[in-house]
Amino acid sequence: MKKLIYSIICLFLLSGCMAKKSAAGEGLDYKDSHLSKVDPDLVDWKTKDLEYWKSVLSPIQFNVTREAGTERAFTGKYWDNKKEGVYICSNCGQHLFLSSTKFKSGTGWPSFYDTISKGAVSKIVDSKFGMSRTEIICSRCGAHLGHVFDDGPRPTGLRYCMNSVSLIHVPNKKK
Repeated sequence: MKKLIYSIICLFLLSGCMAKKSAAGEGLDYKDSHLSKVDPDLVDWKTKDLEYWKSVLSPIQFNVTREAGTERAFTGKYWDNKKEGVYICSNCGQHLFLSSTKFKSGTGWPSFYDTISKGAVSKIVDSKFGMSRTEIICSRCGAHLGHVFDDGPRPTGLRYCMNSVSLIHVPNKKK
């Protein structure tokens, strides 16, 4: 019996299922990101090459935002964040979502029912993995953010399912 319990514990530890901090949960705050060193509104982000992005993003941010990867569900920094503020692109600082449009979708990723403005994101048909989905990218820098689905709440009926590492939450300033 002891060997069985020991084997189960070993498998659990080796599988990475321990309550360890995921790389996805280690997203930087604005003040610690590359964005704090520039005026994001004055940079031509579309001219930045992959070497630039590798130099300023963490490996998981680069994988998700520049290679269309996905962080594991329930590991991201913002999936359960309830603080007021605005969510911006972690690559270029463009304003994307208001916290007032965030809702608990049960998916393990931050979900929003609307963007901050119509031009904040672009939509691309994604036919990978044998299904058709709508990929959402930042309209300013082209960063992969996540996907949008039509199973969200009112008033839009949309669920923008985003990766935490593609976002930075900027809290509202206290009055």
